[in-house]
Amino acid sequence: MAKKSDKPSKKQGKPRVHKDLSGLEISINQFGEIKSNMDIEKVNEFLDKNVEDKKLTEREETLKKEKKKK
Repeated sequence: MAKKSDKPSKKQGKPRVHKDLSGLEISINQFGEIKSNMDIEKVNEFLDKNVEDKKLTEREETLKKEKKKK
């Protein structure tokens, strides 16, 4: 029986991205800094529109429960 390698195979090509973020490339340099070819403000606007913030949702639910107890 052949031994499986522990290393995952690397994918070739570019990953799929949302049409609003087409052309986005992100990398991390040797100092651990995130480098992007797109303005970070544009990425943040996209995330604000399309991703629900779990922390805010949990906080709102907690506040509603506290009001009901009073």
